[in-house]
Amino acid sequence: MSALQIRGLVAGYDRSTVLDGVDLAVDAGAALALLGRNGVGKSTLVMTVAGLVAPTAGEILLDGQPIAGLRPDRVARAGVALVPQGRRVWATLTVGEHLALATGRRRGTWTVDAVLDLLPRLAERRGQLAGRLSGGEQQMLAIARALLTNPRLVLMDEPSDGLAPAIVDQVGAVIATMRAEGVAVLLVEQDLHLAFGAADEVAVLDRGRVVHSASTAEFRSDPATAQRLLGVS
Repeated sequence: MSALQIRGLVAGYDRSTVLDGVDLAVDAGAALALLGRNGVGKSTLVMTVAGLVAPTAGEILLDGQPIAGLRPDRVARAGVALVPQGRRVWATLTVGEHLALATGRRRGTWTVDAVLDLLPRLAERRGQLAGRLSGGEQQMLAIARALLTNPRLVLMDEPSDGLAPAIVDQVGAVIATMRAEGVAVLLVEQDLHLAFGAADEVAVLDRGRVVHSASTAEFRSDPATAQRLLGVS
């Protein structure tokens, strides 16, 4: 059974349909890169899975249990963590305060000590206000915050946005660590270097539907399809 299964998902805003029958699945310990041009519904899909947008039809299953339409706090308690686009850290709280607030009730591998071992820069900045961190440090804090809930599924929305290539490579290494711990990752990403390096499966969203899915190796070997769907070669 897949960690995440989405079937016929329909969702949108103010009577406008953005997702129009999305189907996809992510296995435990796997990463799926969700690709597509701007405005096709990738972030809406992430927010719908996280409970921030209410679906109007379809199913979202986490480890076989329905979570579609649940409040965000209940989705989080079920085992879903979100690393949002733009990081969205609290500027006036310290790194340590973020970590304390993020520590969830779910027991598992990810303790504060384990997270700081994985992301040692945060240990150095533990007493610093989040608003004074660099963009890369804020992204690591957003990832740490997600891991401390000991999730079954991590939703990552454009984690490379605005980051230097070296920091993007660090994000990729953290995704590999999450996968090794059995966490499923749904990765929305424009940086194909990160997407192809982190994910073993690719799905392309267009006009609210998944129009193409393949292994990463198959997708990379088919530049004509990449050009047609994404405008890249």
